[in-house]
Order: sequence, then C-alpha cells, then structure tokens
Amino acid sequence: MAVAMLALSMLALSIVPAVADSAVILMYHRFGEDIYPSTNVRIEQFEAHIRELRDGPYTVLPVSEIAAALRSGKTLPDRTVGITVDDAYLSTYTEAWPRLKAAGFPFALFIATDAVDKRYAGMVDWDQIREMRAAGVEIGAHTGSHLHMPDNSPAANRAELQRSLKRFEEELGERPALFAYPYGEASLATRAIIGEFGFETAFGQHSGVAHGAGNLMYLPRFAMNENYSALEDFILRVNALPLAVSDISPRDSFINDRNPPLVGFTVDASIGSLGGLACYHSQFGKADLDILGTHRVEIRFSEPFRVGRTRLNCTKPAGKGRWRWFGMQYYTPP
Repeated sequence: MAVAMLALSMLALSIVPAVADSAVILMYHRFGEDIYPSTNVRIEQFEAHIRELRDGPYTVLPVSEIAAALRSGKTLPDRTVGITVDDAYLSTYTEAWPRLKAAGFPFALFIATDAVDKRYAGMVDWDQIREMRAAGVEIGAHTGSHLHMPDNSPAANRAELQRSLKRFEEELGERPALFAYPYGEASLATRAIIGEFGFETAFGQHSGVAHGAGNLMYLPRFAMNENYSALEDFILRVNALPLAVSDISPRDSFINDRNPPLVGFTVDASIGSLGGLACYHSQFGKADLDILGTHRVEIRFSEPFRVGRTRLNCTKPAGKGRWRWFGMQYYTPP
C-alpha cells in the first residue's frame, strides 16, 4: 500500500502537458452483477473509478467528440477519457447511469437490438434507451444478435446490420454513427462492411490508447472487469499514452491461413529508443522481441494461437509514472 501511495503521489506531482492527440477509452458491461465477474465491475470499484476521474487531472468527453478531434487533427486535453458501455444490461440504467449523471460524465451505450426486442431479463427496454438518449447518452450499434462477425459471410453480416439499424430507425428515428464490434472481433472484411454502412467510428476490445494516427474504424478500448478494476490498475490505464505504430503484421487480426502468424510493427520514430519495450501475449506470456534496425519489432511464436480470442499488449515506460501502450486482439476460428 505504501508503495502504491508513493507512486500515486509521484504521478500527481508530475508536469502535465496541456494538450495531446490521444485519449483513453474505457469499456464496461455490467455493474454490481457479481455472478458475472468476467464482464462485471463491483459497485465499489466503479465508484472509485468515478472519484478518480472527478478528482484527478482528467477530462471526460463524449466519445463522438473524441473521435471527431482525432479525425480532424484537433488537439485534446492531456488525459482525456471516454466512457463506453456494451450490451445495454439493465444495470447500466439502474446503477451506472445515475452515478455517471451525478458526476456529469457523458458515456456511449452500444446496443445489440435483438436482446432488447425480445425483452430478455436483465436488459434495458426501448423506453429506457429513449430516456437515456434524451438526457445526452450517446447510442451506438452493436449488431442485432451479438454474433461472431468474422465467422459469418459478408451477406449474413450485412443482413444483421440492416435488421439492427432498421430497429434503431423505428425506435429512435435515426441510425447511430458509432459502432462496437461484438467481442471486439474485427477482421479486415468485417471492418470494410462497417464502413459500407456509413458508421463514422468503430471500437474494438483491444487495449491501447486512441490517437490521431490510429484507425478510426478500429479504436482500442480498455476493458474493465472485476479482475482489472482495482484503483491502481485503473490509474495506470487512464494515464496511458499511445505507442504509435505502423506496418502492422498480420494485416488481418482474423487468423485463418497462417497460424501462428508472424507478428510485427514499426514504432514511430518520435517515441525514441525502444528501451523498456515489453510485449505480453495472453496465451504465451512475455514474448521474445526481435528489434530490426532501430524501430521495427517482430515476434515469432512457436505454437499456434488457440481457437477464439487472444491478445497482445505492448508497453513502454514514458516517464513521470506513465506508460505508452499498444495492443491487438486476434481471433482464430474453430
């Protein structure tokens, strides 16, 4: 505890730059639903997050405003944070919204329409969605059935989106401009389809910091659940800076033909030395990095990625108690 308090004190005393071209976006699902620990945050954890954002050096903005700034090149306040909630569970309405509203914090809610239409227990209804929307909550699309999009044909994915967007038009009078990929699974083909439907911004579930050089149709979000919502972990994430990279391989996060893939990326030269860079894969642990030249990083895995979702997180010390962060999520079909 003493070490943690010392680290927080050092963080608070650090010199904060006035502006940035990046923002941390948080993703929640359930609130106070303790029987679902992998997607839930405990109420005391969530209240601690809100206190930190309220009392600390942060600016919480609507995610649409963050995306517009990244798109136009407009600067954002340093430590800008966006809040998103996926799936529209009832605890969003009963637990999260009152607390966020009291703090004056905007958020976006991504809705898979089939569950709402079928009035599943534990889900919000359209009247509650309209009430939140009228109060300023941003509403985003999340398909109809919350399917694994990379496993489905382009025709099936288009039909799914058409059905979902029709329900938004019928119930809310317009289509959402924001989209979140179910499970964060976003193949190149899936991303192309999302672009066809006119969404302005789309979000994954890979950790990292959204920034101006990133892909606005696949922005990262830090997933919050009971295991990763301790205050020390939360502070680490909301103070993160981008680890800007390019020439990412494999280009497609859908691992179908070559498994294991050759993973690589080029770190932007503005980051400086790659000293302290470390990458961790959810299946294999800490990865051995090959540094080619000064800024090219490659990782070779000796075993295939397992079926389903796996993640890669790469971090580098940024000084003053902060870390640069880049992440990817991969999906390997059955």
